[in-house]
Amino acid sequence: MTIRTRFAPSPTGYLHIGGARTALFSWLHARKHGGKFVLRIEDTDRERSTQESVNAILESMTWLGLDFDEGPFYQTHHFDRYDEIIDKLLHEGKAYRCYCSKEELEAMREQQRKNKEKPRYDGRCRDLVEPKEGVDSVIRFRNPIEGEVLVKDDVRGDVVFKNAELDDLIIARSDGTPTYNLTVVVDDMDMKVNFVIRGDDHLNNSPRQINILEALGAEVPRYAHVPMILGADGKRLSKRHGAVSVMQYRDDGYLPEALLNYLVRLGWSMGDREIFSVDEMIALFDIKDVNKAPSTFNPEKLLWINQEYIKASTPAHIARHLSFHLANENIDPTEGPDLHEVIKIHQERVKTLVELAQSIRYFYHDFDTFDEKAAKKNFKAAAVEPLKQLKARYETLENWKADEIHNVIIEVSAQLDVKMGKVAQPFRVAITGGGVSPSIDITAELIGKARVLRRLGMALDFIAQKFA
Repeated sequence: MTIRTRFAPSPTGYLHIGGARTALFSWLHARKHGGKFVLRIEDTDRERSTQESVNAILESMTWLGLDFDEGPFYQTHHFDRYDEIIDKLLHEGKAYRCYCSKEELEAMREQQRKNKEKPRYDGRCRDLVEPKEGVDSVIRFRNPIEGEVLVKDDVRGDVVFKNAELDDLIIARSDGTPTYNLTVVVDDMDMKVNFVIRGDDHLNNSPRQINILEALGAEVPRYAHVPMILGADGKRLSKRHGAVSVMQYRDDGYLPEALLNYLVRLGWSMGDREIFSVDEMIALFDIKDVNKAPSTFNPEKLLWINQEYIKASTPAHIARHLSFHLANENIDPTEGPDLHEVIKIHQERVKTLVELAQSIRYFYHDFDTFDEKAAKKNFKAAAVEPLKQLKARYETLENWKADEIHNVIIEVSAQLDVKMGKVAQPFRVAITGGGVSPSIDITAELIGKARVLRRLGMALDFIAQKFA
Protein backbone atom coordinates (compact mmCIF):
# COMPACT_ATOMS: atom_id res chain seq x y z
CA MET A 1 0.00 0.00 0.00
CA THR A 2 1.34 3.42 -0.97
CA ILE A 3 1.43 5.85 1.94
CA ARG A 4 -0.47 9.05 1.16
CA THR A 5 -0.18 11.97 3.57
CA ARG A 6 -1.50 15.47 3.26
CA PHE A 7 -0.97 18.96 4.59
CA ALA A 8 -4.18 20.98 4.64
CA PRO A 9 -3.70 24.57 5.83
CA SER A 10 -6.44 27.20 5.90
CA PRO A 11 -5.42 30.35 3.96
CA THR A 12 -6.50 32.76 6.67
CA GLY A 13 -2.98 33.94 7.47
CA TYR A 14 0.67 33.05 7.02
CA LEU A 15 2.21 29.61 7.51
CA HIS A 16 3.45 29.56 11.10
CA ILE A 17 5.88 27.32 12.99
CA GLY A 18 3.25 24.83 14.15
CA GLY A 19 1.85 24.42 10.65
CA ALA A 20 5.33 24.10 9.17
CA ARG A 21 6.19 21.31 11.62
CA THR A 22 2.99 19.43 10.73
CA ALA A 23 3.84 19.81 7.04
CA LEU A 24 7.39 18.60 7.68
CA PHE A 25 6.28 15.50 9.62
CA SER A 26 3.77 14.64 6.88
CA TRP A 27 6.38 15.20 4.17
CA LEU A 28 9.02 13.14 5.96
CA HIS A 29 6.61 10.24 6.54
CA ALA A 30 5.67 10.18 2.85
CA ARG A 31 9.27 10.46 1.67
CA LYS A 32 10.54 7.80 4.09
CA HIS A 33 7.96 5.26 2.87
CA GLY A 34 8.17 6.13 -0.82
CA GLY A 35 4.67 7.59 -0.64
CA LYS A 36 2.85 10.68 -1.87
CA PHE A 37 2.54 14.05 -0.15
CA VAL A 38 -0.58 16.03 -1.04
CA LEU A 39 -1.15 19.76 -0.49
CA ARG A 40 -4.76 20.83 0.05
CA ILE A 41 -5.89 24.40 0.66
CA GLU A 42 -8.92 24.42 2.96
CA ASP A 43 -10.41 27.72 1.82
CA THR A 44 -14.10 27.25 2.58
CA ASP A 45 -14.03 30.12 5.09
CA ARG A 46 -14.66 32.66 2.36
CA GLU A 47 -14.70 35.68 4.66
CA ARG A 48 -11.24 35.04 6.11
CA SER A 49 -9.48 33.18 3.26
CA THR A 50 -7.35 35.32 0.97
CA GLN A 51 -5.22 34.78 -2.10
CA GLU A 52 -2.44 36.60 -0.28
CA SER A 53 -2.46 33.89 2.39
CA VAL A 54 -2.49 31.15 -0.27
CA ASN A 55 0.57 32.75 -1.88
CA ALA A 56 2.28 33.02 1.52
CA ILE A 57 1.70 29.31 2.18
CA LEU A 58 2.99 28.28 -1.24
CA GLU A 59 6.02 30.56 -0.92
CA SER A 60 6.83 29.11 2.52
CA MET A 61 6.53 25.52 1.30
CA THR A 62 8.82 26.29 -1.64
CA TRP A 63 11.41 28.03 0.53
CA LEU A 64 11.43 25.13 3.00
CA GLY A 65 11.84 22.64 0.15
CA LEU A 66 8.69 20.69 1.12
CA ASP A 67 7.72 19.73 -2.40
CA PHE A 68 4.28 18.20 -2.84
CA ASP A 69 3.45 15.41 -5.28
CA GLU A 70 -0.17 16.41 -5.85
CA GLY A 71 -2.02 19.69 -5.52
CA PRO A 72 -2.52 22.27 -4.45
CA PHE A 73 -6.18 21.30 -4.34
CA TYR A 74 -8.72 23.91 -3.27
CA GLN A 75 -11.85 22.99 -1.32
CA THR A 76 -13.84 25.79 -2.93
CA HIS A 77 -13.50 23.88 -6.21
CA HIS A 78 -15.26 20.85 -4.72
CA PHE A 79 -18.64 22.21 -3.57
CA ASP A 80 -20.53 20.09 -6.07
CA ARG A 81 -18.84 17.00 -4.67
CA TYR A 82 -19.73 17.96 -1.09
CA ASP A 83 -23.35 18.53 -2.10
CA GLU A 84 -23.37 15.11 -3.71
CA ILE A 85 -22.16 13.44 -0.51
CA ILE A 86 -24.63 15.38 1.66
CA ASP A 87 -27.49 14.31 -0.61
CA LYS A 88 -26.27 10.72 -0.42
CA LEU A 89 -26.22 10.77 3.38
CA LEU A 90 -29.72 12.32 3.47
CA HIS A 91 -31.07 9.78 1.00
CA GLU A 92 -29.65 6.88 3.00
CA GLY A 93 -31.00 8.21 6.28
CA LYS A 94 -27.51 8.84 7.63
CA ALA A 95 -28.14 12.58 7.90
CA TYR A 96 -31.22 14.67 8.61
CA ARG A 97 -32.49 18.23 8.58
CA CYS A 98 -32.52 20.14 11.85
CA TYR A 99 -34.82 23.15 12.24
CA CYS A 100 -33.76 24.26 15.73
CA SER A 101 -33.24 28.00 16.11
CA LYS A 102 -30.21 29.48 17.84
CA GLU A 103 -32.43 30.48 20.74
CA GLU A 104 -33.82 26.97 21.07
CA LEU A 105 -30.33 25.45 21.03
CA GLU A 106 -29.04 27.91 23.63
CA ALA A 107 -31.99 27.18 25.93
CA MET A 108 -31.30 23.47 25.53
CA ARG A 109 -27.62 23.89 26.47
CA GLU A 110 -28.46 26.15 29.41
CA GLN A 111 -30.77 23.51 30.82
CA GLN A 112 -28.09 20.86 30.35
CA ARG A 113 -25.60 23.02 32.24
CA LYS A 114 -28.10 23.44 35.07
CA ASN A 115 -28.47 19.65 35.16
CA LYS A 116 -24.66 19.41 35.26
CA GLU A 117 -24.69 17.62 31.92
CA LYS A 118 -22.25 18.10 29.05
CA PRO A 119 -23.81 20.65 26.65
CA ARG A 120 -24.58 18.83 23.40
CA TYR A 121 -27.28 18.58 20.79
CA ASP A 122 -29.96 16.19 22.07
CA GLY A 123 -31.20 14.93 18.70
CA ARG A 124 -34.66 16.46 18.97
CA CYS A 125 -34.98 16.76 15.17
CA ARG A 126 -33.48 13.35 14.54
CA ASP A 127 -36.78 11.59 13.86
CA LEU A 128 -38.82 14.42 12.35
CA VAL A 129 -40.93 13.24 9.43
CA GLU A 130 -42.35 16.53 8.16
CA PRO A 131 -40.22 19.61 7.42
CA LYS A 132 -40.89 22.88 9.22
CA GLU A 133 -42.11 25.45 6.71
CA GLY A 134 -40.41 28.83 6.61
CA VAL A 135 -37.46 27.73 8.70
CA ASP A 136 -33.97 27.40 7.25
CA SER A 137 -32.55 24.06 8.27
CA VAL A 138 -29.06 22.82 8.85
CA ILE A 139 -28.11 19.23 8.06
CA ARG A 140 -26.76 16.99 10.80
CA PHE A 141 -24.97 13.69 10.57
CA ARG A 142 -26.83 10.87 12.29
CA ASN A 143 -24.09 9.71 14.61
CA PRO A 144 -24.36 6.15 16.00
CA ILE A 145 -25.84 6.17 19.50
CA GLU A 146 -24.19 3.00 20.78
CA GLY A 147 -20.74 1.50 20.58
CA GLU A 148 -17.27 3.01 20.46
CA VAL A 149 -14.93 4.61 17.97
CA LEU A 150 -11.29 3.50 17.92
CA VAL A 151 -8.77 6.07 16.73
CA LYS A 152 -5.53 4.29 15.81
CA ASP A 153 -2.92 6.89 16.58
CA ASP A 154 0.81 6.42 16.03
CA VAL A 155 1.69 9.09 18.60
CA ARG A 156 -0.91 8.58 21.31
CA GLY A 157 -1.65 4.91 20.82
CA ASP A 158 -5.23 3.65 20.51
CA VAL A 159 -7.75 6.24 21.71
CA VAL A 160 -11.34 5.14 22.34
CA PHE A 161 -14.41 7.41 22.23
CA LYS A 162 -17.93 6.38 23.20
CA ASN A 163 -20.55 7.23 20.60
CA ALA A 164 -22.94 8.19 23.38
CA GLU A 165 -20.67 11.17 24.11
CA LEU A 166 -20.75 12.41 20.51
CA ASP A 167 -23.68 14.47 19.29
CA ASP A 168 -25.05 14.79 15.77
CA LEU A 169 -22.70 17.35 14.29
CA ILE A 170 -23.74 19.83 11.61
CA ILE A 171 -22.36 18.90 8.16
CA ALA A 172 -24.12 21.66 6.19
CA ARG A 173 -25.06 25.14 7.38
CA SER A 174 -28.42 26.77 6.77
CA ASP A 175 -27.02 28.51 3.68
CA GLY A 176 -26.03 25.12 2.28
CA THR A 177 -22.26 25.47 2.73
CA PRO A 178 -20.52 22.36 4.08
CA THR A 179 -18.69 22.35 7.40
CA TYR A 180 -15.10 21.39 8.15
CA ASN A 181 -15.78 17.88 9.43
CA LEU A 182 -17.65 17.00 6.22
CA THR A 183 -15.24 18.57 3.73
CA VAL A 184 -12.13 17.06 5.31
CA VAL A 185 -13.70 13.59 5.25
CA VAL A 186 -14.74 13.84 1.62
CA ASP A 187 -11.36 15.20 0.55
CA ASP A 188 -9.37 12.59 2.47
CA MET A 189 -11.59 9.90 0.96
CA ASP A 190 -11.36 11.20 -2.62
CA MET A 191 -7.63 11.90 -2.37
CA LYS A 192 -7.06 8.44 -0.90
CA VAL A 193 -5.24 9.87 2.11
CA ASN A 194 -4.46 6.93 4.37
CA PHE A 195 -2.22 8.55 6.96
CA VAL A 196 -3.27 11.80 8.63
CA ILE A 197 -0.67 13.72 10.63
CA ARG A 198 -2.03 16.82 12.34
CA GLY A 199 -2.09 18.76 15.60
CA ASP A 200 -3.61 17.15 18.66
CA ASP A 201 -6.24 19.89 18.77
CA HIS A 202 -7.92 17.82 16.03
CA LEU A 203 -8.05 14.63 18.09
CA ASN A 204 -11.65 15.21 19.19
CA ASN A 205 -12.68 15.60 15.54
CA SER A 206 -11.32 12.17 14.67
CA PRO A 207 -14.16 9.97 16.03
CA ARG A 208 -16.75 12.13 14.27
CA GLN A 209 -14.82 11.96 11.00
CA ILE A 210 -14.30 8.22 11.33
CA ASN A 211 -18.06 7.71 11.77
CA ILE A 212 -18.75 9.73 8.61
CA LEU A 213 -16.11 7.78 6.69
CA GLU A 214 -17.63 4.49 7.80
CA ALA A 215 -21.11 5.74 6.87
CA LEU A 216 -19.73 6.38 3.38
CA GLY A 217 -18.10 2.96 3.23
CA ALA A 218 -14.65 4.58 2.97
CA GLU A 219 -11.33 3.36 4.34
CA VAL A 220 -10.39 4.93 7.66
CA PRO A 221 -6.86 6.40 7.65
CA ARG A 222 -4.30 5.90 10.36
CA TYR A 223 -3.70 8.98 12.49
CA ALA A 224 -0.87 10.71 14.28
CA HIS A 225 -1.87 13.65 16.44
CA VAL A 226 1.24 15.60 17.35
CA PRO A 227 1.36 17.77 20.49
CA MET A 228 1.31 21.53 20.35
CA ILE A 229 4.34 23.81 20.59
CA LEU A 230 4.61 25.99 23.68
CA GLY A 231 6.43 29.20 24.44
CA ALA A 232 8.99 29.44 27.25
CA ASP A 233 6.17 30.48 29.60
CA GLY A 234 4.36 27.17 29.04
CA LYS A 235 1.55 28.76 27.05
CA ARG A 236 0.62 27.94 23.48
CA LEU A 237 3.05 29.48 21.01
CA SER A 238 1.84 32.83 19.70
CA LYS A 239 3.15 36.05 18.20
CA ARG A 240 4.36 37.26 21.58
CA HIS A 241 6.76 34.30 21.65
CA GLY A 242 8.07 35.09 18.18
CA ALA A 243 5.71 32.71 16.37
CA VAL A 244 5.84 34.67 13.18
CA SER A 245 5.49 33.68 9.54
CA VAL A 246 7.88 31.05 8.25
CA MET A 247 9.04 33.61 5.71
CA GLN A 248 10.01 35.94 8.54
CA TYR A 249 12.72 33.43 9.39
CA ARG A 250 14.01 33.75 5.84
CA ASP A 251 13.93 37.54 6.22
CA ASP A 252 15.82 37.22 9.51
CA GLY A 253 18.62 35.28 7.84
CA TYR A 254 17.90 31.62 8.59
CA LEU A 255 18.71 28.82 6.18
CA PRO A 256 15.64 26.70 5.39
CA GLU A 257 17.46 23.48 6.30
CA ALA A 258 18.32 24.92 9.70
CA LEU A 259 14.67 25.71 10.37
CA LEU A 260 13.64 22.22 9.23
CA ASN A 261 16.31 20.71 11.47
CA TYR A 262 15.01 22.69 14.42
CA LEU A 263 11.38 21.82 13.70
CA VAL A 264 12.03 18.09 13.39
CA ARG A 265 13.63 18.16 16.84
CA LEU A 266 10.50 19.73 18.35
CA GLY A 267 9.01 16.52 19.68
CA TRP A 268 11.29 14.00 17.99
CA SER A 269 14.82 12.98 18.90
CA MET A 270 17.59 10.57 18.02
CA GLY A 271 19.59 10.32 21.22
CA ASP A 272 21.53 13.50 21.94
CA ARG A 273 22.15 14.27 18.29
CA GLU A 274 21.17 17.78 17.23
CA ILE A 275 22.16 18.25 13.58
CA PHE A 276 20.55 16.27 10.74
CA SER A 277 20.71 16.78 7.00
CA VAL A 278 17.39 16.57 5.16
CA ASP A 279 18.37 13.14 3.79
CA GLU A 280 19.16 11.97 7.32
CA MET A 281 15.82 13.26 8.55
CA ILE A 282 14.05 11.20 5.91
CA ALA A 283 16.05 8.08 6.75
CA LEU A 284 15.79 8.35 10.54
CA PHE A 285 12.45 10.01 11.26
CA ASP A 286 9.68 7.78 12.59
CA ILE A 287 6.33 9.29 13.50
CA LYS A 288 5.97 6.70 16.26
CA ASP A 289 8.97 8.26 18.04
CA VAL A 290 7.27 11.67 18.39
CA ASN A 291 6.69 12.55 22.03
CA LYS A 292 3.19 12.86 23.46
CA ALA A 293 4.17 15.86 25.57
CA PRO A 294 4.21 19.41 24.14
CA SER A 295 7.51 20.89 22.96
CA THR A 296 8.93 24.25 23.97
CA PHE A 297 10.09 26.69 21.32
CA ASN A 298 13.61 27.96 22.00
CA PRO A 299 14.78 30.83 19.73
CA GLU A 300 18.36 30.58 21.04
CA LYS A 301 18.57 26.93 20.05
CA LEU A 302 17.27 27.73 16.58
CA LEU A 303 19.90 30.45 16.21
CA TRP A 304 22.64 28.02 17.28
CA ILE A 305 21.50 25.45 14.73
CA ASN A 306 21.45 28.11 12.03
CA GLN A 307 25.02 29.10 12.91
CA GLU A 308 26.11 25.47 12.66
CA TYR A 309 24.48 25.15 9.25
CA ILE A 310 26.18 28.30 7.97
CA LYS A 311 29.52 26.96 9.16
CA ALA A 312 29.01 23.60 7.47
CA SER A 313 27.39 24.70 4.20
CA THR A 314 29.25 25.21 0.96
CA PRO A 315 29.81 28.82 -0.09
CA ALA A 316 27.74 28.11 -3.21
CA HIS A 317 24.76 27.01 -1.13
CA ILE A 318 25.05 30.01 1.17
CA ALA A 319 25.38 32.34 -1.81
CA ARG A 320 22.09 31.08 -3.25
CA HIS A 321 20.19 32.00 -0.10
CA LEU A 322 22.28 35.10 0.57
CA SER A 323 21.18 36.78 -2.66
CA PHE A 324 17.89 37.89 -1.05
CA HIS A 325 19.81 39.63 1.75
CA LEU A 326 22.40 41.14 -0.60
CA ALA A 327 19.54 42.79 -2.48
CA ASN A 328 18.26 44.22 0.79
CA GLU A 329 21.72 45.72 1.38
CA ASN A 330 21.88 47.00 -2.20
CA ILE A 331 24.94 44.84 -2.84
CA ASP A 332 25.74 43.68 -6.35
CA PRO A 333 28.23 40.79 -5.92
CA THR A 334 29.60 41.35 -9.42
CA GLU A 335 31.00 44.71 -8.32
CA GLY A 336 33.71 43.25 -6.15
CA PRO A 337 35.59 40.06 -5.29
CA ASP A 338 34.34 36.51 -5.83
CA LEU A 339 31.38 36.14 -3.48
CA HIS A 340 32.22 32.52 -2.68
CA GLU A 341 35.67 33.55 -1.46
CA VAL A 342 34.20 36.31 0.68
CA ILE A 343 31.66 33.89 2.19
CA LYS A 344 34.42 31.37 2.89
CA ILE A 345 36.28 33.73 5.25
CA HIS A 346 33.09 34.89 7.01
CA GLN A 347 30.90 31.82 7.47
CA GLU A 348 32.60 30.79 10.72
CA ARG A 349 31.97 34.24 12.15
CA VAL A 350 28.23 34.85 11.68
CA LYS A 351 24.96 33.47 13.02
CA THR A 352 22.56 34.65 10.32
CA LEU A 353 22.62 35.55 6.65
CA VAL A 354 21.50 39.07 7.54
CA GLU A 355 24.62 39.43 9.65
CA LEU A 356 26.70 37.98 6.82
CA ALA A 357 25.30 40.39 4.22
CA GLN A 358 25.89 43.37 6.48
CA SER A 359 29.41 42.29 7.43
CA ILE A 360 30.63 41.95 3.82
CA ARG A 361 29.27 45.25 2.58
CA TYR A 362 32.69 46.95 2.53
CA PHE A 363 33.94 44.47 -0.08
CA TYR A 364 31.42 45.81 -2.59
CA HIS A 365 30.66 49.36 -1.46
CA ASP A 366 33.04 52.18 -0.66
CA PHE A 367 32.33 54.12 2.52
CA ASP A 368 32.81 57.76 3.40
CA THR A 369 33.16 57.46 7.16
CA PHE A 370 34.71 55.18 9.75
CA ASP A 371 33.17 53.47 12.74
CA GLU A 372 33.41 56.10 15.47
CA LYS A 373 34.59 53.78 18.24
CA ALA A 374 37.16 52.01 16.03
CA ALA A 375 38.51 55.30 14.66
CA LYS A 376 38.84 56.85 18.11
CA LYS A 377 40.81 53.86 19.35
CA ASN A 378 43.06 53.27 16.33
CA PHE A 379 43.35 56.52 14.36
CA LYS A 380 45.80 58.30 16.63
CA ALA A 381 48.85 60.32 15.64
CA ALA A 382 50.99 57.21 16.07
CA ALA A 383 49.06 55.50 13.27
CA VAL A 384 50.06 57.99 10.60
CA GLU A 385 53.54 56.66 9.89
CA PRO A 386 52.51 52.96 9.73
CA LEU A 387 49.69 53.81 7.32
CA LYS A 388 51.98 55.95 5.18
CA GLN A 389 54.55 53.16 5.02
CA LEU A 390 51.91 50.59 4.11
CA LYS A 391 50.49 52.79 1.36
CA ALA A 392 53.93 53.45 -0.12
CA ARG A 393 54.89 49.78 -0.14
CA TYR A 394 51.54 48.56 -1.44
CA GLU A 395 51.68 51.02 -4.33
CA THR A 396 54.70 49.13 -5.69
CA LEU A 397 53.55 45.64 -4.70
CA GLU A 398 52.99 43.68 -7.91
CA ASN A 399 51.89 40.33 -6.49
CA TRP A 400 48.67 41.28 -4.67
CA LYS A 401 48.31 38.13 -2.60
CA ALA A 402 47.61 37.61 1.08
CA ASP A 403 51.06 36.30 1.98
CA GLU A 404 52.78 39.24 0.25
CA ILE A 405 50.39 41.70 1.92
CA HIS A 406 51.16 40.07 5.25
CA ASN A 407 54.92 40.31 4.69
CA VAL A 408 54.61 44.05 4.14
CA ILE A 409 52.86 44.42 7.51
CA ILE A 410 55.70 42.46 9.17
CA GLU A 411 58.35 44.60 7.44
CA VAL A 412 56.71 47.89 8.42
CA SER A 413 56.34 46.71 12.02
CA ALA A 414 60.01 45.77 12.14
CA GLN A 415 61.14 49.00 10.51
CA LEU A 416 59.16 51.14 12.94
CA ASP A 417 59.95 48.86 15.87
CA VAL A 418 56.32 48.48 16.92
CA LYS A 419 54.17 45.48 17.58
CA MET A 420 52.35 44.14 14.54
CA GLY A 421 48.98 45.07 16.01
CA LYS A 422 49.99 48.74 15.95
CA VAL A 423 50.23 48.41 12.18
CA ALA A 424 47.59 45.80 11.35
CA GLN A 425 44.72 47.25 13.39
CA PRO A 426 44.83 50.81 11.98
CA PHE A 427 45.17 49.16 8.57
CA ARG A 428 42.03 47.10 9.28
CA VAL A 429 39.99 50.16 10.24
CA ALA A 430 41.31 52.05 7.21
CA ILE A 431 40.28 49.45 4.62
CA THR A 432 37.09 48.02 6.22
CA GLY A 433 35.73 51.06 8.02
CA GLY A 434 35.47 49.15 11.30
CA GLY A 435 37.49 47.31 13.91
CA VAL A 436 36.49 43.72 13.09
CA SER A 437 37.17 41.59 10.04
CA PRO A 438 38.60 38.22 9.05
CA SER A 439 42.39 37.90 8.67
CA ILE A 440 43.46 41.32 7.45
CA ASP A 441 45.83 40.06 4.74
CA ILE A 442 43.15 37.87 3.10
CA THR A 443 40.64 40.67 3.55
CA ALA A 444 42.95 43.14 1.81
CA GLU A 445 43.57 40.71 -1.06
CA LEU A 446 39.84 40.33 -1.69
CA ILE A 447 39.09 44.05 -1.36
CA GLY A 448 41.61 44.65 -4.13
CA LYS A 449 44.65 46.82 -4.51
CA ALA A 450 42.96 49.91 -5.94
CA ARG A 451 40.34 50.05 -3.21
CA VAL A 452 42.92 49.43 -0.47
CA LEU A 453 45.15 52.28 -1.65
CA ARG A 454 42.20 54.65 -1.99
CA ARG A 455 40.97 53.83 1.52
CA LEU A 456 44.45 54.20 3.01
CA GLY A 457 44.56 57.68 1.53
CA MET A 458 41.13 58.47 2.98
CA ALA A 459 42.26 57.25 6.41
CA LEU A 460 45.36 59.43 6.32
CA ASP A 461 43.23 62.46 5.37
CA PHE A 462 40.84 61.66 8.22
CA ILE A 463 43.67 61.54 10.76
CA ALA A 464 45.26 64.71 9.37
CA GLN A 465 41.98 66.60 9.81
CA LYS A 466 41.55 65.10 13.28
CA PHE A 467 44.88 66.49 14.47
CA ALA A 468 44.95 69.66 12.37
